[in-house]
Amino acid sequence: MTAIQNMADAIRFLAIDAIRTAGEGHQGVPLGMAEIAATLYANHLKAAPKDPLWPDRDRVVLSNGHGSMLLYALLHLSGYDKMTLDALKSFRTLHSVCAGHPEIEQNAGIEITSGLLGQGIACAVGMAVAEERLAARFGRDLVDHRTWAFVGDGCLQEGMGQEAISLAGHLQLGRLTFLWDDNQITDDGDTALSISEDVPARFCAANWHVVSVDGHDIDAVDAAFIEAKSDPRPSLIACRTTIARGIPRLQGKRGGHSAPLTPQDADEARIARSWPHPAFHIPKDIYDDWHKAMDRGAQAQTEWSKTLATHPDQDEFNRWMTGALPANWADNLPGSRNDARATILSSGDACDILTEVLPELIVLCADLEAPTNHKRSRDSFNLTNRAGTYVHCGVREHLMGAMVSGIAAHGGLRPINVTYLAFADYERPAMRMAALMSLPAIYVFSHDSIGVGSNGPTHQPVETLASYRAMPNMRVFRPADAVETAEAWEVALETSDGPSMFALSRQDADQVRSDTSENLTRLGAYILAGKDGDRDLTLIATGTEVGLAVKARDILEPLGIRTTVVSMPCWDLFEDQPPAYQAQVLGDAPRIAIEAALKFGWERWLRPTDRFIGMTSFGASAKAPVLYDHFGINDNKIIVAAKELTGR
Repeated sequence: MTAIQNMADAIRFLAIDAIRTAGEGHQGVPLGMAEIAATLYANHLKAAPKDPLWPDRDRVVLSNGHGSMLLYALLHLSGYDKMTLDALKSFRTLHSVCAGHPEIEQNAGIEITSGLLGQGIACAVGMAVAEERLAARFGRDLVDHRTWAFVGDGCLQEGMGQEAISLAGHLQLGRLTFLWDDNQITDDGDTALSISEDVPARFCAANWHVVSVDGHDIDAVDAAFIEAKSDPRPSLIACRTTIARGIPRLQGKRGGHSAPLTPQDADEARIARSWPHPAFHIPKDIYDDWHKAMDRGAQAQTEWSKTLATHPDQDEFNRWMTGALPANWADNLPGSRNDARATILSSGDACDILTEVLPELIVLCADLEAPTNHKRSRDSFNLTNRAGTYVHCGVREHLMGAMVSGIAAHGGLRPINVTYLAFADYERPAMRMAALMSLPAIYVFSHDSIGVGSNGPTHQPVETLASYRAMPNMRVFRPADAVETAEAWEVALETSDGPSMFALSRQDADQVRSDTSENLTRLGAYILAGKDGDRDLTLIATGTEVGLAVKARDILEPLGIRTTVVSMPCWDLFEDQPPAYQAQVLGDAPRIAIEAALKFGWERWLRPTDRFIGMTSFGASAKAPVLYDHFGINDNKIIVAAKELTGR
């Protein structure tokens, strides 16, 4: 194993040199996990660096993302074209592929943006689900890979870490392996400061395969990998390591995590590890060992390409993996209705219709199958049915949100996250990562306002819309009726460069649209009723309040107040429209915005003299009609404000 030890030390010193050059970084992980990583890549990983987007590659997730130089050194040594030596030297500088924490760039080998601790392992669970679902559809001759996650103490201490352990064990995701850097050190010091439980026992209780090894014993680590690959359960390899191994001043100590490295540290490490080479110099024979290790994956990729070329499902496989939509896929989306219907039910209608035409959709739901209504004809994904397209995530919203990112980043499937809008705050870090990574995920939220009713203010998310509208690259849709809901689905599924979020009603929504000849939701806002020219008043509304605005107009028009109703299902899309169109829709007349949420953000569309009718506080517990009247979100309040603004 001398060759692998040299490969491991190459990781160590590339990390030391890059961190020294940057003046900052986290050396604990790359120095402590070097033998584990080198053994994985040398003997077990299936990857083809010259074809980094090969669909059947193993996925590697660095969940402890602060140790990013471990990943960058691995990718450079393995021969990924974009991960050059100059790239390593630019570590932590503007526009470098070697960012402080890994940022998704799959053609450079970086599978996901790790984000906050815990996000990575939750994403890895999603990737493992994606692999199983795709294998069930296309067979093991096209889909036969594994997911590996480097994991730190912080990943397992975060609550979503336990959610990941629990669901992965329940689903028996046997191609998922966590490599735990058990160095007994966190940023504050010894892990005994804050934790005393038997961590591997948590995995055993969740029906994982668990093996504990010396993380610096290459033979033992190699044997653990072999054992993990042969076990049908997900695996934890608990690797007892020494943080910052190789730097005498810091190894095994709190400062090993990220204490600034000195020139003396680098010199002493070279002496301690018998590494006589200057900074950023890797001997040719060590590069050769790394490249030879990658030949295994290159050969597998060549054979796989031959298989795909003659496979009867080649075209469909390529369509799924590229995210292309079939011709006329949206033709059967639901149209207008005559009866009032909750928009969460209308969303379920659309999702159900798409089951056959877009079989790559996969729905994840947090124990809310009945009230969110998005399962219907879908079969459950479970141990005995990997072809299922509905994942029962249990009450694990933190995990579910991040699993969606893992599924989307894996490729081949379009994930749909379904729960209540109040739980969006649990999913916020994961949704932020999806937006940051520009992943085409869809988040469907029901119970979007005080219309939830007597469940009370804890479940009435009055501030949530504003907070997500503030998030970059997150399209927020609040459709008015069945037509706008179907249109939102069409826009979201056509979007490949970022996530979409639907805020949908529990209570019935009036059907305000009958004309479906054009997708008007695509414009973000449009004139629903009234003129785009001369008018006395403009009512702007979203969601169920659009119906309220239409009713108010029916009262105002006979009073001689020429009223235009604007439906604004998606602020983001409206902001993308030309200024002339925005001016045409909004007009010059006084404006009243109506939304059962806080005003924050509406200043974008309202002038100081305009009015907002909505919430100014948290909600209350009562039936929805009572609450709307109690908080003054009703036609009477609109009429009074309209008369005041127009002087009538």
